[in-house]
Amino acid sequence: MNNIYNIVAELCSHVINSCSEDFFVKYSCISKQEKHRINTLVESFVPGLFDGVDSVSQLKESDFTDSFFDQLSTIIEKLRDECDYFAIVGLVQILDEALESLLLKKIDEFQRDDFSVVLNSNRELTGIGLLPRCSCIWERKRRLSHYYNRMDNFLFNMLLMENSILGELIDKHFFLKKNLFPNFKEKNALKIAATPLRLERKFDVLPYDENKVQYFKIAYNESDFSSDNELIWKKILDAAKNSSDIIVFPEMLGNPSMVDFVQEKIKGLVEEEKISLPSLIILPSYWEKNRNTVTILDKFGNIICKQSKQNPFRVEQNGTGYLEGILSSLVVNIFHFEGIGRMAILICKDFLTTKYMEQLMRCFKLTLIIVPSFSTGSYDFRQSSDLCAHDDCNVVWINTCAALEKGKEGNFENIGYIRKRVSRDDDEAQMLCKMPICSSAFKGECSHDCLYYEKIQGV
Repeated sequence: MNNIYNIVAELCSHVINSCSEDFFVKYSCISKQEKHRINTLVESFVPGLFDGVDSVSQLKESDFTDSFFDQLSTIIEKLRDECDYFAIVGLVQILDEALESLLLKKIDEFQRDDFSVVLNSNRELTGIGLLPRCSCIWERKRRLSHYYNRMDNFLFNMLLMENSILGELIDKHFFLKKNLFPNFKEKNALKIAATPLRLERKFDVLPYDENKVQYFKIAYNESDFSSDNELIWKKILDAAKNSSDIIVFPEMLGNPSMVDFVQEKIKGLVEEEKISLPSLIILPSYWEKNRNTVTILDKFGNIICKQSKQNPFRVEQNGTGYLEGILSSLVVNIFHFEGIGRMAILICKDFLTTKYMEQLMRCFKLTLIIVPSFSTGSYDFRQSSDLCAHDDCNVVWINTCAALEKGKEGNFENIGYIRKRVSRDDDEAQMLCKMPICSSAFKGECSHDCLYYEKIQGV
């Protein structure tokens, strides 16, 4: 059976492998005459793609007949033989526009699945993966055109992912269920709650040597985690009272009973109470068996997925370096939602590892990055957040007071930031929402009250 998405992937792969960056620069300024030539040419071979020369039809499943694919195959063969790359990209754009309605239906289908695979079955052969591209209310229409000169600048309904950019990473996609954010369309905004949780550090950092390298691991030193779990639950309820859509906890402050505890608490609520909870609950990460892992729950208590940290942190003590003894799973989870776009969780060092962050930014066109952290500084996180501004990607970074070390108090003026895109008419100060640390933290006192709120909205 013919697969329209396989055809699009093959065309994209052919252009990417055949054309230089300069080609995409020139195509971005294609003349009206050339555009009209391409439309006329495509219509003459595949009339079903048009209602008139410059009006693209919306395809239906019933349109995918043998005759349609024969016509498409004939024009593709002609364009490839003639190396007419302007027309090949034009054809891809026409197909992208013609598939818009079907792609929106695909989003609805994917929302009913636990996770989703790409639309095309030839990803390994072409090096291209295709998914429906969820829109984002703060993303510019011509996003990336000022930053990268690439094929995906010219697609608006399909998300084009290049294996050459992804490298050895393994992507897993979750189209979040529509009932998770039932009021999003009406509000045109996301309310984020972020908490540093607590000042107390209830684990030990243990150094060890292995294969000529010095590592460290985390050993939690409390057998009864009930007070921590109650505090986590209290933060979730407080965020619910303030109508938060997402709550974010920091890195390292999780424990082995936390997920079950929160799930049981949610299970004990009546349906109305569950609905009021934050749609996404990003629990504190927990270090276990050489994995530093964040568990993501939805408001109904279901585990959506678990995201492991990929890049180890390096700490230096008395001039000696120690590497965090984690094993990378290579799996990166991407969350899709119409109007929000694409979200990912980058745990602390993952966000500061520029190559890794850029891989995800470029491959998935991320629109929101959430960064749980346990760090003795904030400067680098702010700098990395500014890098994301080029790509209309908002960032939520939350640290914890438990990372505070004597002599480094100056690094803790703020315990978190939200870096967001705002309208050109808005005050530039709104671009960076600062979360000031409470003064008692420097005295070794913690009331466990800190919870910060900020809205991310359409531009």
